[in-house]
Amino acid sequence: MKKISILSVFVMLLSALSLQLKAQEITKKNGYTLSFESNFKALDPQLKKRLIKTFFEVYPKLAKEYNPSTIKEVKFFVDTAYKGVAATADGKVTFSSVWMVKHPEDIDVVTHEVMHIVQDYGRSVGPGWLTEGIADYARYKFGVDNAGAKWSLPALKSEHSYKNSYRITAAFFAWIEKSVKPGTIKAVDAALRDHTYTKEIWTKLTGKDLDALWADYAKNSEV
Repeated sequence: MKKISILSVFVMLLSALSLQLKAQEITKKNGYTLSFESNFKALDPQLKKRLIKTFFEVYPKLAKEYNPSTIKEVKFFVDTAYKGVAATADGKVTFSSVWMVKHPEDIDVVTHEVMHIVQDYGRSVGPGWLTEGIADYARYKFGVDNAGAKWSLPALKSEHSYKNSYRITAAFFAWIEKSVKPGTIKAVDAALRDHTYTKEIWTKLTGKDLDALWADYAKNSEV
């Protein structure tokens, strides 16, 4: 009886491991590894392929541009219990299954989220609006199908501020790159990562502080 019991336990463990391996798909390409998991049984296989493809298209570019030392192994998890859009922590991106169903065209949510991995600011000395603004700027610059998702930088409105974060801040950064000094956002990103960022960096890089830059942007915000 004891031998049968041990054998039964072994078979169950083997079955459980087999199921786990089936739920986890690991893809390796050009030195990067993506582990894809989902507890959403209705996930469209084509959408899954697009998410994986987008990772391997944008992550190496983001790494090369901003942080060549970024981690090489990333995890994706489509979660039915997650109620937001997507969130990133410790090299793992969690996507909302609800968002995937409602916005299957929003492939570049991947671009924004994996930029957070590349950023790797740790206990950042910078404000949250700056972190999110840079991530959306990266989406604007490196996104594979922003048009398909009907995602674009917003037109400037009088009530906007560079502290609004996300696309509003990203539009301001795009303007700085085009009209003030190319490479500014990359330099700010690097300062955030090595914890040397202060608000004075903007003056050092461009000759003007953020408020003065925003005032100029308000006069002619064309990107």
